[in-house]
Amino acid sequence: MLETLRPILRAAAIAAFTVGTLLWLLNPPSLSGAGGLLAIVVGALALLLLGAWVTVAMIGGESMSEAEVERLVRRSEELARRPPPDRAPTEFDELVADAIDRLPQEFQDVLRTVPIVISHHGSEFRAYGHYYGGSIVHGDREHRIVLYQDTIERDFGRDPELLRAQVERTLRHEVAHHLGWGERGVRGLGL
Repeated sequence: MLETLRPILRAAAIAAFTVGTLLWLLNPPSLSGAGGLLAIVVGALALLLLGAWVTVAMIGGESMSEAEVERLVRRSEELARRPPPDRAPTEFDELVADAIDRLPQEFQDVLRTVPIVISHHGSEFRAYGHYYGGSIVHGDREHRIVLYQDTIERDFGRDPELLRAQVERTLRHEVAHHLGWGERGVRGLGL
């Protein structure tokens, strides 16, 4: 509950501070009368409450419940596990499938519940792949492996053998993260 109200209260406090400061600068209170100071404090509080009310009114009806967000995340993960129904697998999809098939059977079994997503946003991250989630030991978060087709093909696409090898290496690198290895340990494995 506090997390929901924090941005609202922060915005209201900033608005109240700004207006209060402007009022104080335009009409500084005199030490002889507390009426002016009281008017500024009351005005600032009124603006604070008005700002909070407007903020809540603007975003109050638009937010989704936590259960609805969880449902959308589960549905997205389920769809990510499947190829789109209206397109045939691409050559890159086949390279990824072959790389999975070349993994030891124990690793293939571990990956049955981990979606492997092919993305074209690698240049944003300057990466060939990412692993999202906790390790297999600390399975408290949703797991997902993302392979970035754009950066892998950009750097290795001129040579089919290099491309195949990099897809396999990137997949193994991300699987190692899933199994609990940190970046230094994964690089120590040569991945």
